[in-house]
Amino acid sequence: MSRKAATGSSGAERSRTETISSPPSKAAATRKPGALATDDLTRLALKACLIARDAAFNVRDLVTTNSRMAFLAIKDCEKELDFIERQIDEDLPAAITRVNEARARQLLSSLKCTTDLERIGDLVMSVAMRLQARNAKIPASDASQLVEMSVILRDMLDLIHTGFSTLDLECARKVLQMDKDVDRICHALFQKHLAENLPQGDTSSFDLMLMAQALERAGDHTTNLAEDLYSLIEGRSLRHMPKKRAAQ
Repeated sequence: MSRKAATGSSGAERSRTETISSPPSKAAATRKPGALATDDLTRLALKACLIARDAAFNVRDLVTTNSRMAFLAIKDCEKELDFIERQIDEDLPAAITRVNEARARQLLSSLKCTTDLERIGDLVMSVAMRLQARNAKIPASDASQLVEMSVILRDMLDLIHTGFSTLDLECARKVLQMDKDVDRICHALFQKHLAENLPQGDTSSFDLMLMAQALERAGDHTTNLAEDLYSLIEGRSLRHMPKKRAAQ
């Protein structure tokens, strides 16, 4: 099913159209490990980028409208990311024995990427669960900050997909820069709620901080993807370079 938003649809319908994809078939569930070709594994990793991106997209509707459709969409994305990570993990060992060094590097990158993407799916799902469990409406200022973080995360994941599709190093640089905005918003929300004097037993601020922290950590996993993209293109890692230099 297409992930493209339908023109003129409502927010909830757009969320659902944006994310839902067909569940794994029985044949896929019972296939033998190693059955997928190298190109199939690469395409699966790229698909996982889009699925994680769509999960982040739906946080906006869930925060602003408490949309049940958006929650279900995020849940489906999380399940599909789990399935893709497991599929690549099972099939990569056999595939990597059939390719040259350059393709092996690409396959290893796909494996690392899906691990980060699966974790992003888990973190976004944790935000969705907390939002669904809330009884009170989120204050407008807090909702605005959570939405802004989710929109930046979605744009970062979109750049990751483009970067790995076209091997564009500029996409990696932009992602590393954008992560600073996610960190800034998260820190601002923390400072605000840590300074508040709340009645004993009121955990609403704690929940909001945990949601912001989950989105911030999802941003960190997306910077891992940017570093993997850099490594794939340049043949050297950014992992042990100072962050300021890496983002230049």
